[in-house]
Amino acid sequence: MPNAPYGVFVVLDGEYGTRLSQLVVKGPVWILDTPINRAAAQSFWNAFPDRDHLDGITVFTSKNSGSTEEALLCEIDTIDMHHNAYSADPPYTVLEIIGTPLTAKIELELSRYGFDEFLTTAEGFRAVRPLSSTAIAR
Repeated sequence: MPNAPYGVFVVLDGEYGTRLSQLVVKGPVWILDTPINRAAAQSFWNAFPDRDHLDGITVFTSKNSGSTEEALLCEIDTIDMHHNAYSADPPYTVLEIIGTPLTAKIELELSRYGFDEFLTTAEGFRAVRPLSSTAIAR
């Protein structure tokens, strides 16, 4: 049976907090830095000090405090750098976005990274790309 695709969660919900512990068991999480989210991340880091960005939680700050769309667009290059073929084996092929809807601007930017399938979810959306597109030069 083939391995499950490697996915990365990106949480843009500033109030996600304690739900983080249920999410990180499914894969690495990048979460927007807010007091509630940072407290939940700190609890995880204290409990699992040996986990890193490939199997743990990364907190990031948004340069645009009002827009979750812009927060995602500003962070996607860094997320890709940390989970692409040069950093992870296998590289990620799925992005699970929580806390912002799929917009035309986001879809266009993610397509530059090879994402070509988009599915709206209850909390945001999922973007998928074929494994073969993970080496696309940007």
